[in-house]
Amino acid sequence: MMKAQEYSLKSSGSSATNEKVMAELTLVLIGDTNSIEIGSKNILLDHDEQANVEQFSSKLYDLCGRHIYVINMLGLQNIDKFPLYQEVHAFILLLPNGRHNSHYSSGVQWLEKAFGKRSLAYLMTVVTHESDEKCESALTDLKANSSEKRYHTCTRSMMDETEITALLEKIDVMVSENDPHCYSGLICDENKEHKEEVNSSEFQQNQTVDQLEETAATSDVKCDLVNAKHSDKSDNSRTVGGESDIKSVSSRANEKGILDMEMSGNKDESVKISEEINRKKEHQRETETLLGRLHLQDKHQQKLTPADFLKIGPPMKQDQDTSEKDLARTFLQRLMMLDYRARYIPVRQDRPEVSQSKLVPVFDTETEDDDLDALFSTSVDSDQSKQTHVHPVDVQMAVFHCSDSFLKQNMITKLSQCQYALPLLVPDPVTMEIECPLWTFRQIMKTWKITQIKDDSNTVTMKSMPICKAETPMVSFFRLGSLSLSKSQLMNSLINDRHSTFFHRNCPGSTKSRHLMDGVAEIAWYCPAGKHNDAFTDCIAFCNLHGDALSTDKQRDILMEKSSVTVVLVPTLEKGDKSSKVISALYKSPKPLIILIADNDGGAVQLKKGKYKMGLKDRSQSDVSDELKGIIGNILSGPHASFKLEAMAEVSGIRVDEEDKGCQKGKSAAMKIVNLLQEMDVSKIKDRFLPCQGRLWHEWCKINKELYHLRGHIEKEKAVKQNKLKQIRDDQCAASCSELMTLFIESLSSLSSTDKEYFLKWTQILIDALSTDDLSLILQSYDEKWSEVLALKKKHDKSDQLRRKQTELEQISTNLQSATFGLEHIFREMGQIYEAHASLQKQEKEGQTDWSKYPELAAELMISGHPMELMDGDAGHVPLTWISGVLNEVIKKLGDQKVFVLSVLGVQSSGKSTMLNAMFGLQFSVSAGRCTKGAFMQLVKVSDEIKQDFQFDYVLVVDTEGLRALELEGNATLHHDNELATFVVGLGNMTLINIFGENPAEMQDVLQIVVQAFMRMKKVKLSPSCVFVHQNVTDIAAAEKNMDGKRRLQEKLDLMAQLAAKEEVCDAECFSDVIAFDVQKDVKYFAQLWEGSPPMAPPNPGYSESVQELKSIILSKASQSAGITLSQFKGKIQDLWNALMNEHFVFSFKNTLEIAVYRKLEVQYGNWTWTLRSDMLTIENQLYTRIENGKLDKVDLNYLFKEMSQTYGEIKKAMTTYFEDNRDKEMLVQWRGRFESKIKEFHDEQVGGVKRKLEEVIRQKNACKKSDDKKTEFENKLLQKSKELAHQLKDKAKDEEELKRQFNSVWSSWVTELTADIKPIEDINLKEDQFTVLQEFGFEWSLIDESKSSGKYNNMSEAGNYIHYVTLTKHQDAYSQITKFVAEKATKVGLYLKEHFQHEDQERIRSLIDDVEQQTTDMIKSKPVATRGYSPTYLQEMAKNVQTKVTEFESKRKYTLKKKFTVDLLLYVFHRAESWLSQSHKKFKMNNDALTYLENKKMQYYNIFGSFCRGSSSAVVLGGLICEKLKVSTVEAVCNKTAIDLAGEMKCSFPAFSGNRLNLEKHVLKSLAEKEDLDGFITYIQHPRKQVETFIKDEVKKYIFTEQRYKARNILKKNVEDINKCVSQALFTATEEVKIQRGDTDMWVEEFSSLLKDELTFDPICCQNFKDINNFDFLKEQIERGLISIMKEVSSLSLDKIEEFRLKPDQILIDQLCNCCWVTCPFCAAVCTNTMKNHSPDKHNVPFHRPSGIRGWHVRNTVELVIDFCTTLVASDGCFYPEHDSKETFPYKRYQNAGEKYATWQITPDASKLTYWKWFVCRFQEQLEDHHKLKFQGRGEIPNEWRKHSKEEAIKSLVEMYNL
Repeated sequence: MMKAQEYSLKSSGSSATNEKVMAELTLVLIGDTNSIEIGSKNILLDHDEQANVEQFSSKLYDLCGRHIYVINMLGLQNIDKFPLYQEVHAFILLLPNGRHNSHYSSGVQWLEKAFGKRSLAYLMTVVTHESDEKCESALTDLKANSSEKRYHTCTRSMMDETEITALLEKIDVMVSENDPHCYSGLICDENKEHKEEVNSSEFQQNQTVDQLEETAATSDVKCDLVNAKHSDKSDNSRTVGGESDIKSVSSRANEKGILDMEMSGNKDESVKISEEINRKKEHQRETETLLGRLHLQDKHQQKLTPADFLKIGPPMKQDQDTSEKDLARTFLQRLMMLDYRARYIPVRQDRPEVSQSKLVPVFDTETEDDDLDALFSTSVDSDQSKQTHVHPVDVQMAVFHCSDSFLKQNMITKLSQCQYALPLLVPDPVTMEIECPLWTFRQIMKTWKITQIKDDSNTVTMKSMPICKAETPMVSFFRLGSLSLSKSQLMNSLINDRHSTFFHRNCPGSTKSRHLMDGVAEIAWYCPAGKHNDAFTDCIAFCNLHGDALSTDKQRDILMEKSSVTVVLVPTLEKGDKSSKVISALYKSPKPLIILIADNDGGAVQLKKGKYKMGLKDRSQSDVSDELKGIIGNILSGPHASFKLEAMAEVSGIRVDEEDKGCQKGKSAAMKIVNLLQEMDVSKIKDRFLPCQGRLWHEWCKINKELYHLRGHIEKEKAVKQNKLKQIRDDQCAASCSELMTLFIESLSSLSSTDKEYFLKWTQILIDALSTDDLSLILQSYDEKWSEVLALKKKHDKSDQLRRKQTELEQISTNLQSATFGLEHIFREMGQIYEAHASLQKQEKEGQTDWSKYPELAAELMISGHPMELMDGDAGHVPLTWISGVLNEVIKKLGDQKVFVLSVLGVQSSGKSTMLNAMFGLQFSVSAGRCTKGAFMQLVKVSDEIKQDFQFDYVLVVDTEGLRALELEGNATLHHDNELATFVVGLGNMTLINIFGENPAEMQDVLQIVVQAFMRMKKVKLSPSCVFVHQNVTDIAAAEKNMDGKRRLQEKLDLMAQLAAKEEVCDAECFSDVIAFDVQKDVKYFAQLWEGSPPMAPPNPGYSESVQELKSIILSKASQSAGITLSQFKGKIQDLWNALMNEHFVFSFKNTLEIAVYRKLEVQYGNWTWTLRSDMLTIENQLYTRIENGKLDKVDLNYLFKEMSQTYGEIKKAMTTYFEDNRDKEMLVQWRGRFESKIKEFHDEQVGGVKRKLEEVIRQKNACKKSDDKKTEFENKLLQKSKELAHQLKDKAKDEEELKRQFNSVWSSWVTELTADIKPIEDINLKEDQFTVLQEFGFEWSLIDESKSSGKYNNMSEAGNYIHYVTLTKHQDAYSQITKFVAEKATKVGLYLKEHFQHEDQERIRSLIDDVEQQTTDMIKSKPVATRGYSPTYLQEMAKNVQTKVTEFESKRKYTLKKKFTVDLLLYVFHRAESWLSQSHKKFKMNNDALTYLENKKMQYYNIFGSFCRGSSSAVVLGGLICEKLKVSTVEAVCNKTAIDLAGEMKCSFPAFSGNRLNLEKHVLKSLAEKEDLDGFITYIQHPRKQVETFIKDEVKKYIFTEQRYKARNILKKNVEDINKCVSQALFTATEEVKIQRGDTDMWVEEFSSLLKDELTFDPICCQNFKDINNFDFLKEQIERGLISIMKEVSSLSLDKIEEFRLKPDQILIDQLCNCCWVTCPFCAAVCTNTMKNHSPDKHNVPFHRPSGIRGWHVRNTVELVIDFCTTLVASDGCFYPEHDSKETFPYKRYQNAGEKYATWQITPDASKLTYWKWFVCRFQEQLEDHHKLKFQGRGEIPNEWRKHSKEEAIKSLVEMYNL
């Protein structure tokens, strides 16, 4: 049973009573304060008090009815107020998602050190997250890196009762499992020292058990340390804090090296121990205070990480003082920018008690004596206890202690670059344990030149290596006692007398109080430059032990042991002095010793070999320095001990940071890899272990580029090359996953994020170490050879010697490339393995790693700040598949974030990477011999502080290899530079153009390349911005010089723009015509990077200032940019690279992002136009009905506009929203004006079109008025006669047969009587009329009869060959001769004809046929045949039009068309019009022929007659008559409305019709392939619109009658219901109105028809025979009764009925979907897929083309069909004849210059070919050959690869390609 504790309830708002109660649970919250949102609704913690006092939780009581107490210790506070008797059931460690790993480690450490190891058994870890976040990966991480199993997740708000209940349940389980159930703290409270030792400060967490024991011994009190015991006897951890068993004091003291004595209870020893403890406690309090002042108090555990600084924050103010709280951050930021003044940041004091912030004290004296007293007073009366500002080195060391190991490493690397000394031995500020931060040195490379004298000449050898590996002499300096002079200053004079390598007392900002530096040993290296003025001839390490060495025994001893020379500074040299013991030991040591004595004024004296002493008194520092240099140089010229940094790991008694578990784990994983490479020649490593990226990848890139420069049999050559590419990918798959890659991927996949970071760093470090020696030798030989080449060039030597030297230089360059091996090569291999497997879709073999996970691994690294290779510099190629995969994974993890892409261009070694690293704290490689190759990208987050000022979340920085002046032929070509510049400029939202030095020739090369790149961007509608950075300018301060420089730059840019304009065929007079550029604002001058001569020169502070100013300029410009999304960036990479593969970038560039945005816009355009069209159809339908009802005789345009105004207004509003709120609005803006005007045009066209249609209806109505009046008269008379006859036969009403006989007997006489004076309308004889018209036009009867009989004219437009219709005119003589000689060989004549009658002519004739057919069809359909009847003159008009067109066609040709052609063409157009004319005339006859009309009415009047016979009242008869009319008009209204609704339904939901024009095309082609319908294909190729219309009709039919017949039926039923409601309402209203006004039948009928004027056509009824009706309710009931059966009948109408009426769904959809562009490709006849009819200025385009031979295109003077795709041809080196009779050819690459029809097309070179058309050519080869009478042979032979494609693959490729 767990113990309960008694507490007083602190909360009054609880439902529990306010009495003393027992605590069921006590919870302690520890961890990050930001991990939860503290507020009134937080169930766990609703206050932010941190009193370490338990608080009763009322909310938890309300939740579960239990008394639970919560102690808030968030922020990992000190525990001095924590009651030792406190019983705790659970420590809840709260971790924020995303930073869980580092916070977990620090939290567990704190808990262990503050409460002892046993407290870990009571730990529950809770990861908190935002409500929309998921944190499964966080739990996976934690579980992978710890044995702990108690985890939970909660939202940060802690408001979810379910989550908190689940947490409490887990805690209960934990409590029940623990024995004892609660952690009971320190039981003993007699001795307060216990408590103080655990609680003295936040940093007391590291206090050792030794100290607790020691204190216990001194006070002789026995304490039971509950937490101190566990069973692990072998635990030898240095920071114990309750971890290991309590050992004897002596053994522990000896083991830890703290006290070298026995604990015997001796009083003096106890006092010493007590003093030691007090000193430590004082030190810890001071540390706590210092960290508090620097706002780092929470960072000693929750360490600062590189991620905290790898983000873009507000620009730093260089000239402003910094407050203490910002000091640490400012120091780090400036250090990262390589500003060595980071040490000397002026501090603005925020607290009044800091003495230096006050003015100089003023003494208020009254007399002269007082003045003199004050003057001679030895001390100033000021408050010395007041605080001074923080010492600069304390800032540095505080940041160092509060950083994680990776930030420490970055920091130390930057300090080294700033030529500052680095901490070698560092006491822990809490435990005082000595640490050697060896890990932090691992990235430092040093380069120096050794001067050796051989044979009276100096030999200089260059060395470059990681400093950890360097074996150098070490000269150690320390002082014994207190000195007035500065040791550090003296050391600086030895190393670099112009730079304070070691901070000293005379540096700016120095104060007397220095807290963290005492006991620190710093190290710096002197690196000679190989010059005569070098202080030393070889690299030497100088080590400086800060503080009095007498009080830092351990550090002193280590330095004494490791030094080659020891230099000791003493105030005096006397026996018996405190320092004499140490001096004696040093003097006896065999190592050289130099003693510097402060109170001695003597010069240097050698006491014995290697032992010197020198006085310092009254001597200048330069003298001392020179003398010291001589002595040290002399000592080191002989045999001496050497020092190696790595050897520090072997020193006992100190802690080495590389012993950390994570570091060791990472190192061991990296060592597995490096062990594989040991003893191997570095240049062979890549071939052996990274086979995919070497020869294979380079070969693949070469062949891939060749695909864009094909010659000869293009498709065959392409198929061969594609096979080779596939084979290479096969070889890569086979060679992939070497042992090295397997190990690398396994480590990358399995290690936690921290271990992974260590692993990568170690891998790079160890790999670098392998190649260091080789690289140094190669670089030195390269340097020497390069100097020789330059010397020969200066002499203008063009001999064989120069060429030989250049060849040697090339060879050295190749060797350098082979020997260069780094982490980037391993990632490149990952990319190639992924690309190879992905292209072949191969599954991994057993034992191989899963290649599909590679992009995810790379994405994680990219997100964490690693640079990722974008372009492989060795192969000069972008691995698109890999890059896309990585970016897709980044998008999955971060979301499709917006980025601002910043790229940089410039010559090689111009400091581009250095500039970017300094600007953003990046990690681009800048080490010697490792110039960036290719391009790398790195993500930098925009910090929350400034995020609101930008429209993007990240800056994506692209660093590139240098553009090189063309000293060498071969590798560095202008084409490569142009390619790289175009790629990088195209990618960037902004490009930094980095110009190095003031060499005008070099600058000109770079500028020419850059200007040309910008010009290309302008031509493809990309608009990046640019800033020119002029680096290494000698005098950047001189404004006049800058102005002159800017003027000269402007002139050069303008000149380059003019040159590039000629190259790119573009109008540009100056650079600002190409890109928005302001020379005053967009040029930045940079000081040179180094302040002096390397290798000892520090970075120039002016450089970092320039970097900061440039950063401000970039951010200012970036704030005006919307950036692009990561997915858009991914698309841009592909577009740019695909275009660059072609020779002509501008013609080849395809902006897929822009295309995707435009396609979406097209879909919207289709939706907007459909909304307008469907609304207009509804209005047209209403007005049509109104006209038919005689209620409208004029159509007012304003009325139509007014009716459409609401819909049009909504569309305009929708357009505005779309263009302004869309995430791609910056891109959409270019089309906005055009689309708005197009929508207006469409709206106006619709209104105008409806007006014209309705006016024609009115004209037809008026023309038929006489006929309509006659009908009314007929109906009146028939009604009268029927009524009269019925009265006569009333008594026979029951005999139906008799009634029918009687009615039939009189009906004929009635009809004869009524039509006596009317001439009947005759049927038409179109065949006879056609013959007559043809003969009238002069064609022989026999010719007409022959054509008619053959019937071939029926398929005239689909014919493949028209040569038999042609007679040559311009070659008559030749033709006669041929005919004469080979009359009997008709085939040869045919061949001759064929030679002169090209495919182009065939197409022209076909085009003539199509045009004539279209025009005549349109003409005949415009005739009012249905309303006014047919006339033979219509055929005459058609014939005249045809003859005119044929004559016009012949006048432009070198041949004539035979009469047979004209006859066939006339018969063809007559045949096409025949059906429509017959149907229209039939309709006319039905409506207008009196006899026909009356016969149709017979049944209606028989029914009326029958009703009267049966004695029905007039109301019944009238009701029946009205119902009869309602039935007819309801059917018409329902069918028209259903047609509109069905069209609307299909437009919105049917996949083929709901997208843009391109989408429709896809479905048409898919349908043709599924049916394998060659005739359909031929129609599609020759008459695409006709085939599309056929497709729409077929799909509508299928939709209505099969696939969606139920939906169609429901639409019809709904319209029936709507009409029913309308009629019912009209019946009710008319009846009520007549009753109110006491009206008659005429009034009722008038009112009723008026109410339905917009819904139903209602023929007039003569009420003369119904005057006796007075009960209109009865009439209404009669009609309603009839209405039920009518509606039932109409509801069950067949959907076929719709086809009989005015509006048809298929025709509505054809009008909507076919109102687009139908221009075809001049090569292959692929149809332009733009949704807009006139889309100028956009060129015609289609996503992919097809083999030109499909439409009959063949090689001139042969029968060989062209098999090549246009998209391949335009990238090839081939030529073509633009016209059939052209004498000159044009290169395909310049096709747009070949004439207007070519210029209007944009055909983008595309290596990927559509499988669809390959399958089609193979499937229908024979039929196509028969159709065209040509062959797929010779140059048109079909590649065998094509025959492997199935129909399913063809359709799949179609879908995939159209989805792009």
